[in-house]
Formats: sequence, structure tokens, C-alpha cells
Amino acid sequence: MLRAIGLATKGKGFTAPNPMVGAVIVKNGKIIGEGYHKICGGLHAERNAFASLTESAEGADMYVTLEPCCHYGRTPPCTEAIIQNKIARVYIGSRDPNPLVSGKGAKILREHGIEVTEDFMREECDEINPVFFHYITTKTPYTAIKLAMTLDGKIASYTGASKWITGETARENVHLLRGYYSAILAGIGTVLADDPMLNCRIEDMHQPLRIILDSELKIPLDSRLCISAKDYPLMIVCCRFSEEKKRALEAQGAEVCILPEKDGRPDIKELMKLLGERGISSVLVEGGGTVNEAFLKCGAVSHVYAYIAPKLMGGASAKTPVEGIGAASPDECAVLKNMKLTKLGEDLLLEYDVERGIANVHGNC
Repeated sequence: MLRAIGLATKGKGFTAPNPMVGAVIVKNGKIIGEGYHKICGGLHAERNAFASLTESAEGADMYVTLEPCCHYGRTPPCTEAIIQNKIARVYIGSRDPNPLVSGKGAKILREHGIEVTEDFMREECDEINPVFFHYITTKTPYTAIKLAMTLDGKIASYTGASKWITGETARENVHLLRGYYSAILAGIGTVLADDPMLNCRIEDMHQPLRIILDSELKIPLDSRLCISAKDYPLMIVCCRFSEEKKRALEAQGAEVCILPEKDGRPDIKELMKLLGERGISSVLVEGGGTVNEAFLKCGAVSHVYAYIAPKLMGGASAKTPVEGIGAASPDECAVLKNMKLTKLGEDLLLEYDVERGIANVHGNC
């Protein structure tokens, strides 16, 4: 199963909105086939494992990180392939929360005389698919916030300068992250201050949808985002606009999405619902402090990536990662858990799951 988990993670960034899945076939103590789900729309892990067989799988064991599918989608059911290949035993890691599969895949296998063991190394298997589990159960994207700051919690100096707070290794890691997420989101403030591209610069990796929260369509037509809109997908989300600017942006290849207004900006919850309906299973927020606070108050954040540089910026007016009114007391803070620490050159990457967002005592969302 550990081998199957390792195989599954090779699909990271390519399988969304599908899960990452790995499968290993063992006969007489020897691996005779293995595979993983490589790309959305491609063969599932089980069928790729059967395609790699070095001998007949009759009587063999299969270890698969997620319950085999039993319905027709873009590919035929994997349960059919398991039955046809006369597998004797199947060890399943994670249970599939998808109503089309949940419990049904295991049931069909048992009905055909196959011995099924569920929850085999379930915790380890569950850890590789938080995005899929969130998306399939909530119908909204798994959302993470990315912060890059000095040790004293500044994302820009009092002049607004922010390039570069972290070192090259940390910045390369951010591009890896972008390739893992279905969409990257920033606010118009970040666009006007930094003129970013928000694309993934790692060769052969997935290019995310770029989303800009821009209440009044202030984005410059000559910004790098707009100029590159025909090469990299761009969605600009607004609530107030002029038809002339909207037409000009669309002519450049951008999509202009109009949502109801909430507290002066497009309604974040409505945006999450819309993205979910479009099959966007994950969003990486790379906004400024105002956007970060809005997402945390909405309870829309599942994970935080905090890149911390060994620098002290200082300055009472220097920008911080989470702005706005903020929490009134420590009891109202966002609460994080499950810390993971990675050293990236001289910088640190701290990762956390979000247990609770900032207490919404002001009615912002």
C-alpha cells in the first residue's frame, strides 16, 4: 500500500477534479503490475495496473488507495476490470465519499466472490486527497492561502515594496504549488501593486485558471495578466463595471464574471459556489491582507502556506498578511492545526490546516 500511495502522488496537479489513486497487484509475494491515475480523463489506477501486468492476475491481491469506481464516467468501471482479471483479494485504503461509488464498489466486488478489506492504511491514504474529499462533499473548491512574509510578519515595506521577501528556493516552491492547484486567486490591489503573471513557470505542469477579484474592473488592459489572457486562462470577477471595459477585456481573451456585491466586493461564497459548479476543485489565494481576511472570515480557507524569511522589516504601517478589522480578541482568532515544517534555503515553509476561520462577529460574510 505504501508503494500504491507513492504512485498515486505522481498524479498531483494533473488529476483534478478527480482524486489521486495508486494501485499495486501482488502475486506469490511479487509485484506483477502497478499503476496510477495519471491525468483527468485518462485510465484509472486499476486499469493502468492491469495494463502493466507481467503475468496473469488470476488469484492475485490488489492494493488500491481508494475504493474502485463502479459507474461509467469518462472511463468504464474499475470493478469490471478487477472482476474480469479474476483478482482474489482487494485491499482498499480510503473510502470514496462520491455518492456514485460510496460503498458500492466494495459491495460489487464481494458479490462476485472477491475478498475485500476496507480501511487498510486508511489514514495514510486519506492524507493524499484532501482536495478531492473537500470538493466532492461540499461542491466547492478546497481553498488555501499562501503568505510570504518576514519574521516580524510583514508582506511589504511601508513604501509597498515586496520583491523579494523570500529567496529563490522558496519562490520556486510557490510555482510548484501553483501547478498543484486548479486556480490562483488575487485581488486587484496585488495586480496594481505588483503586475503579476500568476502562472506556473515549471515546464510541463498544469497551468491554473487565474482569478482576479476586481469589484469595479480597474485592471489595466496593458497589465501582464490581460496581455497574456489568450495564453493563460483569466477570469476577472466584479460587481460594478462599464460595458466598454468589459468588452475590451473580453476582446483580449479574459472572462468577466459578474457576481452580487457583498461588503464592497464580489460575494466570496457565491464565487466558491460558481467555481465548484465549473469543476474547479482547488484555489490558491495569493492576495493581499484584505483578501486574506475576507476569505478567513467567510470560513472558506482549508489550508495555509506561510513562507517565512529570516528578515525583520519593521514599520507600523508596513503591510501584514491579514488586514481589515481582524479578531477582537485571541478567542476570535483563526485557529490552525497539523503543522508541517519545510526548510527552503534560508526560508521556512510552515503549513497548517485551518480548524476555524476568524470569528465572524462583524457580519462580513
